[in-house]
Parts: sequence; C-alpha cells; structure tokens
Amino acid sequence: MTPAATPTAAPTVNLRPRASLGRVLDDLGATLLQLVAGDVEGAPEIGGVVIHDPLDVPALPAGALVLAVGLEDETDVVALLRDLGEQGAAGLVLRAPAPVSDDVRRVVEATGVCLLVLSRGAPWAHLATMLRSLLAEGDIAVAGSESLGGLPSGDLFAVANAIASLLDAPVTIEDRRSRVLAFSGRQDEADPSRVETILGRQVPERYARALADQGVFRELHRTDRPVFVTPIPMDGDTFTRPRVAVAVRAGDEVLGSIWAAVPGPLSDERTEALCDAAKLVALHLLRVRAGADVQRRLRADLLSTALEGGVQAQGALDRLGLGGGVQLMVLGVAVTGSDVGAGPDDDAVVAHDRERLGDAFAVHLSGAHPRSAAALIGGVTYGLVPVPGVVDGAEDRAARIAQEFLDRVGDRRSAVVGIGPTAGDVTALAHSRACVDRVLRVLRDRPGGRPVARLADVHVESLMLEMRDIVAARGDRPEGALARLAAYDVQHRTNLVETLRAWLEAFGDVVAAAEGLFVHPNTFRYRLRRVAEVGGMDLDDPDVRYGALLQLRLLPPAAPASPAAPAPEHAAGG
Repeated sequence: MTPAATPTAAPTVNLRPRASLGRVLDDLGATLLQLVAGDVEGAPEIGGVVIHDPLDVPALPAGALVLAVGLEDETDVVALLRDLGEQGAAGLVLRAPAPVSDDVRRVVEATGVCLLVLSRGAPWAHLATMLRSLLAEGDIAVAGSESLGGLPSGDLFAVANAIASLLDAPVTIEDRRSRVLAFSGRQDEADPSRVETILGRQVPERYARALADQGVFRELHRTDRPVFVTPIPMDGDTFTRPRVAVAVRAGDEVLGSIWAAVPGPLSDERTEALCDAAKLVALHLLRVRAGADVQRRLRADLLSTALEGGVQAQGALDRLGLGGGVQLMVLGVAVTGSDVGAGPDDDAVVAHDRERLGDAFAVHLSGAHPRSAAALIGGVTYGLVPVPGVVDGAEDRAARIAQEFLDRVGDRRSAVVGIGPTAGDVTALAHSRACVDRVLRVLRDRPGGRPVARLADVHVESLMLEMRDIVAARGDRPEGALARLAAYDVQHRTNLVETLRAWLEAFGDVVAAAEGLFVHPNTFRYRLRRVAEVGGMDLDDPDVRYGALLQLRLLPPAAPASPAAPAPEHAAGG
C-alpha cells in the first residue's frame, strides 16, 4: 500500500565554497571521509589534491589536500604534519584506523593541518577521482554564479542532496554504466550493498546481475517513469532495501539514472517530484559534459600554443600555471597501430581509446606533479611536467613516470611514450616536442619493441626514417646491384635479395644467416655466390656492403609477383 504523502522538506543546498575542506566533508563525509583532528573552518581553501610519496616528495600547491597512501607509523605522521604545516597544506588523509594520539593532536593544532581518515575498503584512486570532480572549478567561460533549478550548475552532489530531501531517502546519481557520479548524505540508512556501491563508485557486479535478471535495466531504459525495485537477496539471508529508479534522459539519449533507497513505493507526489528531478539532473549532466568538452578543447589549444614556441607560447604557459621560467619536460603518449582503420567503427574505437588513454595520462601526471598539464593534440597526448630542483636525471625520472603509467594501464591497448629533452624556455619547448614526435614515430613503426624511449635511445632509427621520407618524396628506386637482384628474383622466382639482407644483418655469419632463412649453410653459400655473380658485387669490399645495406633499409625492393616455390638450386650437400 502506498504510504500517505508527507510534506516534503525544502532542498538542502550546500552554500560552502566548492574548494573548502568543510564542503568536502559535507559531501563525502561519513561514507568515505571522517575528520579526526583539526578545525575545518580555519583551514585554507583546497588548492589541489596530491598523493604523498616518501621516496620522491612532490611539490605542493598552496592549500594542498595530501593523500598519504600506506603511511601508518605515528612518527612518520607527525613528521609529515609538521612539513605540511610549513607548506600551508589544508589537510592530510590517512587510511583508517589512523594513529591519533595526543602527540598527533597537538601537532595538528599547532600546524593547522586537518587530519582525516579514509574508510577501510574505499580505494584511494576512487577518492582522488571524487575529490577532483568535487573540487573542479566552474566551467570555462561560464559565470560562477550560474545555476540550474536553483542549484550551482554542474554540482551533482548538491543535486543529489536536494533530491534526497524531496524523497526523504538516500540517493545516488549514476551514469549509463552504473558508475556513481554523486551521492547524497544519509547513506548509512541504506543497506550494505549501497555502502559497497559508494565505496567502490560502481554498483556491485552481483547486484547489477540480479537487476539485469529481473529486467530492471530494460524497463528503466524503456520508460521515463520511476521503476520500483523489490528487495533482492544478497549474502546469507539478507535482502536489500527496495529501490526506486528513474532514467535521466536528454531526448532519446539515456545519460544516466537516479536511485533512491526507500522503505516502499513512492507516493504520487514524490513520484512526480522524482520525474521532475530527473529532468533537472539531465540539465546538470549536459552542463558537466559540455563544460568538460570546453575545458578539454581550451587546454588542448593552450598546450598546443605552448608547444609551438611562438610569440604566444609564454602567455599559454602562464594560463596553464606553468610560467615563471620553470624547467619543463615534454612527454607524448600514442596508441600504436592507430593509423590504419578498417572502417568508421574502427576509427571510432581508436578515437575512444586515444581519449581514454589521454585522460588516464593526465590523471597520472597530476599525481607526479600537481602543476602538470596534458591534452590530446592530433592523435598524441602531450604532457608538460615541471622539473623541480636539479635538472640532471630529469629524463630518467620522466622515463620512470612513463613506465609506471604503462604498467598501470596494462596491455588493454598497446601504447608507447616518447620523452623529450628538458626545456628551459619556450623555444626549447618546440624542439622538445619535435624530439617527442620523432621518438613516437620510431616506437610506432616497430610495434612490440620498447614502449618508452628518449631520442638518444632511437636516434639512428629516427634518422633512417627521415632519410626514407626523403628518398620516397623524390621517387627514388633501387639502382645498380640491388635492382639487378630484385629483377632476377622476380623473373626466376629466387631469393637473392632476401639472402643478401640476411647475410648483411648477420655480419657475414653464414651459419646464423642460414638458420634465419631455414636453409642449409651450403645452400646459403651457393645463393651468396649467385648474389655476387648476378649483382656484380664484390662482397669483400666494405663500401659495397654498406651501400647495399643502406639501400635495403631505405629502398626496400618490391616483393616477387608470385609466392610460388623458387627455381631449383644446385648445391653440394644441399
């Protein structure tokens, strides 16, 4: 039986500044974060989220919120708090349960750095993502006071809290893949499945499977009215609380959904309120998506301008927060095999892979240095990373950062990273970017090889590719001995060019070259004599050998017209 309608409370709007520590605790508190020591009202506005690394101490922006992954020793915590206090940090986050002794509390009070703990089971990466989303500034070129439905534009946490007040139930806003975008307070009133969803930022697989088996998702995408979900059995004899969900649509496109953990079916009044809320959430999601697209394009334009090294480069660096004459490193990430697509579908997949890889690279770089910048430009994601302190060893540190990134993303899509030399001014930035492009071309030309390189590692290969471009532009073809061998192979279906290549690449080792072609050494020696006779080559002359190898690298002869078996060859012992 539908409960009687009760007067709905006015939506609670969080009017704290978006970058305040109090705002973070209001929106993420209880479920994810808890304040254990300090005064949030006296803390500075959060200027960035930084992951603490005791082996490579990062530079901190003013008002940093520091995530101390793996830090649990009380002595280390006290030392870090004192150091953060000297740098003007806003807060320190430890994994619960954290060592909160009287000494720790005294240091917190003396430094003004608030101490918070992250709930057990909540991944650090999810917390970092939530914080970045929550602390993001307003959309570019959009006034900070712009609102939608009386709520700050794009502020999904404020929207979730407002809907929770209207429905008198804890609420989550999710995307099309059941990933949590924002949630309201009072999540402790729901069931363990909801708490697990919040901690993992994703609906648990077993619960999602049960919803799919009941046809909930199908019904949710079919109708624009709320769908009531009966309790679902979970572990043991426990059941979830009932849910009411509604799809969030923009025309025919489903942008996401709203889920409320309720005691029973909604009243007619609250049903209409949820339908109206879905329309409001659609506007906010569209604003978030539009703002992200504008932000991405602007960042790409600024980074592209800086990397070109022209008269506007310094202004672009200043707007990216990388001015002030700081030394910079240029890195580039590319997806291998992305130049060839079988059709529009493949091109769309490649574009999606590039975008996802670029976003992941930007997040990774921000962990290495909060002032870094990254953007996708012309199929390559370029990153600019400040070089603090001594420049010596900067390329080695950049190579380590790049390798760690590739290790984290795994082999779901093959990617390579090029590293440019350190740049001290805007002119050097253009040169560094050119070096990155040269490195990436070599790495992409040889899939399966090394994934990370500097120009010094692949300089010869880069020169060879550039020389190949020159001869191809002029239309050069094999001449002299190589031309005669290629023509003979086509006419007689032999393998003289292949024999010459194998011998040269094996430094004249007949046994090794024969093994590479899977022939007997005596057969290979016979073919080598035919190479000298047909090509008119003196293979004892080092200049002849060098010229032949260079032509083979720059002007690969055309393959024989037919793959038929070669003509019989007479060789003693063959």
